[in-house]
Amino acid sequence: MRRLTLALGGLLTACAAAVATAPAAAAQETGTVHVVHGIPDTPVDVYVDGQRALDDFTFGTAAGPVDLPAGTRTVAIFPADAADGSGDPLLSAQADVPAGGDVTLAAHLDASGSPTVTAFADDVSAVPAGQARLVVRHLAAAPAVDVLADGSPALTGLTNPNEAAAEVPAGTLSAAVAAAGTTEPVIGPADLTLAEGTATFVHAVGSLEAGNLRLVTFTVEGLHSAPAGVPAGAPSGAPADDTAGWSTIGAATGLVLVGAAAFGLRRTNLRRS
Repeated sequence: MRRLTLALGGLLTACAAAVATAPAAAAQETGTVHVVHGIPDTPVDVYVDGQRALDDFTFGTAAGPVDLPAGTRTVAIFPADAADGSGDPLLSAQADVPAGGDVTLAAHLDASGSPTVTAFADDVSAVPAGQARLVVRHLAAAPAVDVLADGSPALTGLTNPNEAAAEVPAGTLSAAVAAAGTTEPVIGPADLTLAEGTATFVHAVGSLEAGNLRLVTFTVEGLHSAPAGVPAGAPSGAPADDTAGWSTIGAATGLVLVGAAAFGLRRTNLRRS
């Protein structure tokens, strides 16, 4: 089995360890980050500055939100349960966190099935009264898809690694993903509760060929008006990541690709096995 070496779904989560160790009095600009792990069969441990910050981060989970200091962080990713981060990491990387940005960092498969990392700017602008925002991102090894709402196409022709968004009446929506031009679900259907004044981010991840497609979602609340401060969000629709890393770093309680000027990602020391 090909060993994944680009499992960066926990990258910025690992950086959150800096929040716990930074002096409380330090006034520093931050960015708000969610992370999504969308690469099958690849649990990882994530280290920052030699300290393990995330343990056994697994496929099909999301973590965040967390406020991270803006700037460059150095992270090393090891196979899950590597002894104290010893030996060569699967990946060493640096990430530039933008000040004041709302970002999702997703580790996923591209359309051909190769692992990759994509950063997204999250639309957390105000939502009209009585409405909710639904954002769907195609991050699976699969052809173009249509997103079905209550059995009918709502967002069509979505390709990896792109997104489509719509503002819809608040309520419960039966959502599914089908091959473009069809209505036979390949993922779902699954009920999504879209509360007024929220933005729900849905990520289709996995591989069609391997039969492990799934949805990973999280919701950002408090968008009835322009957000003031960091909106609250929580993973939903996927197994919760309850690793101790998040509780011990004090984390609270997310498709436009962010360019290098806003979110630089420099990958180094990559090796596959």
